[in-house]
Amino acid sequence: MIEHASLQYLNADAPVSREASDIARAILQGDISIDEAITRTALHLLAGARVEVVVSVLTRLAPEDPAGWTRLGERAWIREWVRPGSGHSIAPPPGAGPEAALSMPWLSGIARDRGIVAITDRELLPSEAAQDQSELGRVGIRSLVASVCMSEGVMFGSMSAASLDAGTWSDELMRDFDLLSAAVASRLTLEQSRRALAEAIETGTQAQLAYQQLYGSVGHELRTPLAAILGYTEVLLDDAEHGTAEQVAQGMLRDGPVILRACEQLVAIVDTLLGAGRTLSGDDERQAVAVADAVADVVHWHRAPARIAGVEILVDIDASTAVWAHPSGVRQVLTNLLGNAIAHHRPGGGTVLLSAERLLGESGRPMVRVVVRDDGPGLEPGQLERAFEPFVRFAGPATKGTGLGLSISRTIAERDGGAVRGESTPGSGSSFWLELPAFDPIRA
Repeated sequence: MIEHASLQYLNADAPVSREASDIARAILQGDISIDEAITRTALHLLAGARVEVVVSVLTRLAPEDPAGWTRLGERAWIREWVRPGSGHSIAPPPGAGPEAALSMPWLSGIARDRGIVAITDRELLPSEAAQDQSELGRVGIRSLVASVCMSEGVMFGSMSAASLDAGTWSDELMRDFDLLSAAVASRLTLEQSRRALAEAIETGTQAQLAYQQLYGSVGHELRTPLAAILGYTEVLLDDAEHGTAEQVAQGMLRDGPVILRACEQLVAIVDTLLGAGRTLSGDDERQAVAVADAVADVVHWHRAPARIAGVEILVDIDASTAVWAHPSGVRQVLTNLLGNAIAHHRPGGGTVLLSAERLLGESGRPMVRVVVRDDGPGLEPGQLERAFEPFVRFAGPATKGTGLGLSISRTIAERDGGAVRGESTPGSGSSFWLELPAFDPIRA
């Protein structure tokens, strides 16, 4: 435990106020929303002696009502409550990035261990807390109480009550702060679990519908080449039975290419389905997949077709980025996306960029989005809506393909709790991306 003169420690024997107990009970019983729970906690703390401003940060779940909250990049939301008549603000202005928020690394480390930390005077902070001291001085804060909302090693956010003056904090305020922040953390944990369950159910339903649509379309699509093969073969057999040798030869030259093209289409569909079946068979287990390594493999496989098409492949992916998925599935989806980007290039070539970004899913779970961006002709809005339907193709007859790639890719991604989506601008190119859960070593 860090001991220092600038720190004030929680008195576990101090009483909790009646109002804080009532708020905590309402929070834990689910009588109020999470947004209201945070607001009532903040207003209760703001009524305490010396409290000038209260700040709350959410890092895993977005607020239910974003009014009053400011978004910091893609991973955090911040809101502050100021004592009436004060006008003192310490929150970053709208539009600022996460770097504009207070980080206070020294105090944050203590709060992660204890759950709550209080300083009585920033001027008394030790030398190792120089950054914390500088940040507090920049916003005019002399003392504060802060807590980190954590559960099972996962940080959901934080809350701070700050003062412009130095001095000790009342035991009651610190006990109230400790109780209410723990109650809010419990509700945030429950809400993330609820959203994750709802997301899993929705993903399962979408995957089931995708399977039904895929195999329903496969049965329909197989009928076309089979009907052509049967029909033309019957004509040739009739010619062979009743016609002359010359008529049979002419029939073969006339109908043989049609039969051959139908057979090639059947083989292509079967090969695609067999490949997807192997990928979906579950022979490999979900594990940490380094995105950069998977992309390197896929790019290597496409070097030759890209060179022939005059397409330059660029990669911008952090080596530390990893997802939790089936390795074969990740590579199969990226193969489909990159193959499409190369195939649908402009006359004379083009450029394809593969990049990755981190973001939060609807349930607050960290996700990774791998984007394949091309500068090809692009798709019309109506075409993009249908692009994920089985056997839908917008390429010319010279471009080989079955129209199954995006549909199968979507099914593979949804199996691992992810998605495949895209956007396109006619004349400017398209971006299709694979989104998967980020690898979390704590939960793996």
